[in-house]
Amino acid sequence: MTESVAESGAGTARRRFIAPLRGQVDTACFQHPLFAEFMAWRTLMTGDAWPDIETLNACMPLPGRRFVAQDASLLEDGLHYETRIQQGRIATRPQNWHDLFNAMVWTRYPAIKHALNAQQCGHIARMGPSARNAGQQALTQFDETGVIVRVRDVALLDAWDAHDWSTLLHANAALWRSGDIAIAGVVGHALMEQMLVPGRLLVGKCLVVQGEDDAVCVARVAEAIINGDVLAAAAELRPLPLAGVPGWYPQQDADFYAQVNYFRPLREGRAYPQPLR
Repeated sequence: MTESVAESGAGTARRRFIAPLRGQVDTACFQHPLFAEFMAWRTLMTGDAWPDIETLNACMPLPGRRFVAQDASLLEDGLHYETRIQQGRIATRPQNWHDLFNAMVWTRYPAIKHALNAQQCGHIARMGPSARNAGQQALTQFDETGVIVRVRDVALLDAWDAHDWSTLLHANAALWRSGDIAIAGVVGHALMEQMLVPGRLLVGKCLVVQGEDDAVCVARVAEAIINGDVLAAAAELRPLPLAGVPGWYPQQDADFYAQVNYFRPLREGRAYPQPLR
């Protein structure tokens, strides 16, 4: 089995997650909307055998970068993971769900992954490879559990600001279906890994953009990251209980949204930034 650390549905504690073996995964899980934008690589997820590094590079070519097997010989250089990426090598563990999903996100959102790496390397250059500051933690949290949300009318954020989840997600379900508010992109590959286990109630950490077009909003997030305008601290990220998004969970009645252990109330003093525009 493979291991990764990702946020649980509780929305606060970080717990060690052990992904199921490939043969234990019900491939029906890949029909979930979380995977909708990654269906070009469905066979890499559902095939009987793991794709090797050569297959990843052939199926998901990246200008200026390539996936390399993370083995003992690679690690002998002693470099930081992010430094290797800056040099063009994305260390990838064989037969590993977490790293397969990471490769898919690299291919789907190269500008965002490049921006995250550039910011991480800037922090490493200033602080050294061992220290970690609030900015690095925010970058990592978005990289692992990040979701980009597009909204047309910022007034919809009033309910989100108050953690009024029933209003945001249940009462306004029609606005999610119409695209007035929508998930424009899933960046968090740890979310994808946890979705392999049925019934997981996941929490995404969101950057919000006011706009009309998903691709434009994703590009705006990449621009904001590379310019250092966002992700100075993890508190900038808005939590979103993803099972509450209309159509993302089988039973979404009023009782479901009343579960305060998942749909957490707002902590005193917590406030969120305005959306990018």
